[in-house]
Amino acid sequence: MASELAAARPAEPEGTPLQVLRRLDSGPRGLTDAEAEARLAAVGENTVPEVRTPSWPLLWVRSLRDPFTAVLLCLGLVSTLVASWGTAAVILSLVVVSCVLRATGEHRADRSMAALRELVAGTATVLRRTAGGERPRAREVPVTELVPGDVLRLGPGDRVPADVRLLRARGLTVHQAALTGESAPVAKAAVEEPGLGESGPFGQAHLCFQGSSVATGTATAVVVHTGARTRFAAAHGTAGRGRGDRTALSAFDRSVQGISWVLIRFMLLTPPLVLVANAALRGRGLETLPFAVAVAVGLTPEMLPVIVTLCLARGTRQLAGAHGVIVKRLPALHDLGAVDVLCVDKTGTLTQDRPVVERALDADGRDDPEVLRWAAVGAWWTLQLAELPAPDALDEALLEAAGAVGEEHDGVAAVPFDPVRRLATAVVRGRFGRHVLVVRGAVEDVLERCALEPAERERLRELAAREADAGLRLLALATAERAARTGDYTPADERGLTFRGLIAFRDALAPTAAEALRGLAEAGVTVKILTGDHPGTAARVCRDLGLEVGEVHTVGSGPGGDGDLAAAAARSTVFARCTPDDKARVVAALRDAGHTVGFLGDGANDVPALRAADVGVAPRAACDIARDSADVVLADKDLTAIGHAVVAGRRASGNIASYLRVTLSSNLGNVIAMLVAGLLLPFLPMLPVQVLVQNLCFDAAQSSFAHDRPGRAALRRPTALRPRAFLRFITGFGALNAVADFATFAVLALVLWGPDALNDEAVFHSAWFTENLLTQALVMVLLRTGRDEGGRRRLPGPVGRAAAGLALAGLLLPVSPLGPPLGMTGLPLPYYVLLAAVLAPYGLALAAAVRRYERRTPEAVGPGYAAEAPGQEAGRSRGECRSSAGTSVFSGRAAAGRGRRPR
Repeated sequence: MASELAAARPAEPEGTPLQVLRRLDSGPRGLTDAEAEARLAAVGENTVPEVRTPSWPLLWVRSLRDPFTAVLLCLGLVSTLVASWGTAAVILSLVVVSCVLRATGEHRADRSMAALRELVAGTATVLRRTAGGERPRAREVPVTELVPGDVLRLGPGDRVPADVRLLRARGLTVHQAALTGESAPVAKAAVEEPGLGESGPFGQAHLCFQGSSVATGTATAVVVHTGARTRFAAAHGTAGRGRGDRTALSAFDRSVQGISWVLIRFMLLTPPLVLVANAALRGRGLETLPFAVAVAVGLTPEMLPVIVTLCLARGTRQLAGAHGVIVKRLPALHDLGAVDVLCVDKTGTLTQDRPVVERALDADGRDDPEVLRWAAVGAWWTLQLAELPAPDALDEALLEAAGAVGEEHDGVAAVPFDPVRRLATAVVRGRFGRHVLVVRGAVEDVLERCALEPAERERLRELAAREADAGLRLLALATAERAARTGDYTPADERGLTFRGLIAFRDALAPTAAEALRGLAEAGVTVKILTGDHPGTAARVCRDLGLEVGEVHTVGSGPGGDGDLAAAAARSTVFARCTPDDKARVVAALRDAGHTVGFLGDGANDVPALRAADVGVAPRAACDIARDSADVVLADKDLTAIGHAVVAGRRASGNIASYLRVTLSSNLGNVIAMLVAGLLLPFLPMLPVQVLVQNLCFDAAQSSFAHDRPGRAALRRPTALRPRAFLRFITGFGALNAVADFATFAVLALVLWGPDALNDEAVFHSAWFTENLLTQALVMVLLRTGRDEGGRRRLPGPVGRAAAGLALAGLLLPVSPLGPPLGMTGLPLPYYVLLAAVLAPYGLALAAAVRRYERRTPEAVGPGYAAEAPGQEAGRSRGECRSSAGTSVFSGRAAAGRGRRPR
């Protein structure tokens, strides 16, 4: 991304402030109103280009690209060609309903996102003149009206509204976390002759960029780039290509495509097989084409697009209502349930982006509260006596840790912080007509001003290095006594100091981070930290949160780095000194290793990684480009909220899996029985209209899966729809279903014993119709996803009630007034007794088979989910290799029970 940004915008301004002003045809007094209006008309408003929101009709058309929807659409068109009008009408109606539901859900999410978008900053303070000879006046103008050449003023808390070159600065530090990921404020200064150097543009002291904010100090700056020419907008343009432009398929897309191709192969094979077999063995011609199409339709899970959309849309509505989570792309909810690696940045996610005092050390490395007290005295009087008091985060941490210290000494003067000398000095009254200088600042700068022997100075450097390596930020403290005087104090007085000690700071931890990490680990989600911070700082935060650190990998972008990065991705928890490109490369390496990866970020520097992940997550307070690039938007930047979203994704995925297992195994069994019966019987085993009605009844009952609650086993670990696992399962259970159909044929032969036993078509059709719906009702109840704790089967719920309705339809429809028009009739009473004798063993065999399957695959969430280590099936398909671990469900707090961490 860094290279893209460099190519997407002009070079940074070089030269002295006066040269830059001349190049911009401006001056220290700023622009006149007429000049500003003319430039605004020429260059346009200072706004970040917005990502165009697709219209509802476009979203509806895009929904047709879903593989299952495309398969159904083709089947509907084929049914139309063979004049199977009822089948065509039903299938095409399901296609329309599915597309409407999906487009409506995503359009609602887009409208919610549009409500969240806001300007980078509301107004800015600029110097403007009504005419050329007048004195400039500072005035507030909307950020959108800023133009190149405007001279603006910045103060603590201001957002930088454009890319600017500093003209004057005093004690200026800015937060650039949204651009670089670096949590600590960066010192800025109006240097005369800047050079780009190796630190890149964001490390240049004389430049500030749109998207950053002022932490301390004041500045006057000239605007050099606005609107689409800023670095912030360049990153937004990279994001603006949209999630749909990603080259790699998401976990959901890969899974659905895999299952779709399995079904397509079956459907392409079935009609020719039926036609050829009937022509060869029964001498039937094209009159069996509608039946062949009906068999292909019978194999297809017609309700899948509707069920998938209902499950995902219901989950997204519940997340939005209960937790304020917006899912912009419906399949992203499934991807959240499949996530087994979650990559997060450190600042604002695991920490609160503010330091706290960890300890205060004397010169010998021993704890010394006096060092903390003197540092707090210096911070207090610097704030009280500074011309423009602006406490930074370290001052606030010192005062919070030390308590009230202002009354212990009388303040005399202050020399505020300067980013060049990196020191701040307060002067307080001492005893017997003496003044005490209290100097705080960077370790190296303080040591240079202390009266120390070279060996002692080196020893103190090593002491500071050990603390820094432990992940602590350090502030050095020194004092000096001077004779009381009335003259001003200057930086020249900061000489011959006595070194007093070090104050060590750590990042304040987010209150819910430790508990959320435990919950995610127990739910089988591995958390990896991708940060621009120092390796020791990131490792320290992880240790404080109880997260196993292991190897800390400092990411490099040199040649040949991708191979090392792929190896590090498997064994490292912390990736430090990450650039935006590095974060995306780490995410890509994890995906290539077979993981389903989520990424949580909130800055412009996170955009490449958000787009590279299977599912990108951003908080509501994130910058616009991060929210636009994400699939999921959280109410707060909180891992607990991700836990809720993960559970919702697993619940939706569990219901989708239940539907697929039930419908595919039942349909496969029916198709096998139809093919065999079609070859053995002198008539069609079931009329096309009866196949259609049977499918309608089954589909109506299966819509209840959208409202089911999967067992806790389905929520314990990452879930993903795996084509090979489904194929293995439906083959075994479909064969069992076909055995039940063959047993039904034997019963019919017994009931209709006689020379013309199998020539009574209406009785045969009615009997098989009833048996099919009864067996499908049993399958719905017994093949639902997962069990409750202790291995108990769950209460039926909506699926159980729907199955009961399906069974009643199978028993009552043949004897109802609708029976004769459908070619069915009432059945002899002995048939029901013998049918019960078939269904009872079938139900017991089905329950035993499910129990045996679960015992043989104890790691499986349920049939259709594979418990394979990431990369175990790397040669099969990208969608089939995921880790499964953990034994309890993340529910917003640490889940009960202990689980295995994924390796």
